[in-house]
Amino acid sequence: MRSLSIGATGMLAQQLNVEVISNNIANMTTTGFKRQRAEFQDLLYQNMRRVGSTSSDAGTVVPSGVQIGAGVKTAAVYRINEQGNISVTGNALDLAINGQGYFQVELPDGQTAYTRAGSFQLNAEGTIVTADGYQLQPGLVVPENAVDITVNPNGEVLVKLDGQTQPANIGQIQLATFPNPAGLEAIGDNLLLESPASGNIIAGNPGAPGFGRVIQQALETSNVNIVSEITNLITAQRAYEMNSRVISTSDQMMQSISQMR
Repeated sequence: MRSLSIGATGMLAQQLNVEVISNNIANMTTTGFKRQRAEFQDLLYQNMRRVGSTSSDAGTVVPSGVQIGAGVKTAAVYRINEQGNISVTGNALDLAINGQGYFQVELPDGQTAYTRAGSFQLNAEGTIVTADGYQLQPGLVVPENAVDITVNPNGEVLVKLDGQTQPANIGQIQLATFPNPAGLEAIGDNLLLESPASGNIIAGNPGAPGFGRVIQQALETSNVNIVSEITNLITAQRAYEMNSRVISTSDQMMQSISQMR
């Protein structure tokens, strides 16, 4: 009875759907998090009567045929790169990107990772780093006698030094974009890696064509919509229950056959 295995594929699909939704809800307060969506495809079909085949010597054609589906499978878990809200924090090293682009971060192994989470800090040498101590690229060092830090919308980092009137420019923040941002590989810690699916990096300054602007003293919040996620969770739960009902009904039908005398 095919309905047993079909119902099982449906339950597995909705289980994964709930896992994706639960991860979205768990990260509803994660800085720069982008929600994900599970996408499904139907499985192969068994042709009991092939569509388009001839049904007589006169050349008449079967208009629809008989195709029996085998269930559902997961096609992808897609990242939705919609802009999150901008939350003002008042911290000088909190940076948000309004528009497209990612901050570039150097990992301990020398790789470059990409992130929308702009909650930066200074390490013991005055270098701008992430919460894990990974250096923002290109490297920017704030002098010890700096009394104020300003990052303008174009990514220029200006510091006011003690005893000086004019601010000093210590460097330029560069952003990165990709032909397919959804193809970036997530590795946790709000970090993404380039992959063959994402395409090659396109680097540029904030405010340039195709790049967002930097907002200082602010962070981009998660783009998770809790109302939509709860609605999707209820829908997935109902779908899971209906697939389990299919298996229960199929089992009852098989019991009826086994009890025949």
